[in-house]
Amino acid sequence: MKIFVVTGLSGSGKSIALNALEDEGFYCIDNLPVGLLLTVLRRLTERPVSQEIAVGVDVRSGFEDLHNFGEVIEELRGRGHDITVMFLQAREAVLIKRYGETRRKHPLTHDGLPLVEAIREEKRILSEVAGFADLQIDTSQYSIHELSLLVRDRVSPGESENKLSILIQSFGFKNGLPLDSDYVFDVRCLPNPYWDVKLRSFSGLDQPVIDYLSQYPQVEEMYETLSDFLISWMPSLQQSNRSYVTVSVGCTGGRHRSVYMAQKLGDKLAEHFGDAVKIRHRDL
Repeated sequence: MKIFVVTGLSGSGKSIALNALEDEGFYCIDNLPVGLLLTVLRRLTERPVSQEIAVGVDVRSGFEDLHNFGEVIEELRGRGHDITVMFLQAREAVLIKRYGETRRKHPLTHDGLPLVEAIREEKRILSEVAGFADLQIDTSQYSIHELSLLVRDRVSPGESENKLSILIQSFGFKNGLPLDSDYVFDVRCLPNPYWDVKLRSFSGLDQPVIDYLSQYPQVEEMYETLSDFLISWMPSLQQSNRSYVTVSVGCTGGRHRSVYMAQKLGDKLAEHFGDAVKIRHRDL
């Protein structure tokens, strides 16, 4: 049985992720206490409603239950289940803004904590759970639609025989480092098209910027170095039973150099790993 456990910070989009999984055919259960995971999943195994199950687990399970999270996950894997733990998070300022917009209460504010302290306390409580995540997603920059699409992409990376789902994403350091990155490459040392007024309005996907960057030997050298590294080590990651890897490429604004490099790296990796490779430009 394939089981997705969706957990993470309140306000980070867990319900959206579960809805996306339900659209993909998963049988979904939200807010399932950790202490009931084994019992409920055993029952579903005895009377299968689906071969794909998704459960939502959050801070309302309580500290003691969450402390046993890793033990429960390992027991399920020991029974032969294909388990993926997805942990969603977002920057503190983004979570505060979302709660302000929705006017919903954080689950820990019922204990009398102000919102900021509740968010920080939840992060502390869930830190051990985050350590067991197979896939971490920083939802700070995602719309509801974008997050739904991302979850579907990561769950169903395509028909490629390669099990490893690879996300190559560009970003701008001025907008914050993606929290879900496994590898971060900084390309701010490369020539910057931004300083050419004629190129400023274009992105790294547009031919004028591509022509500008491709004329510099150091740009090609960095591309060759990074592509060789990633192509060489992706098979090792797959052999170590990794299912997901996120590679982030950053420049100052996330519009020119990082977009150019991420797109070129993604296209190159797709030649080797097919439709298991996804490309995203976060700040475009």
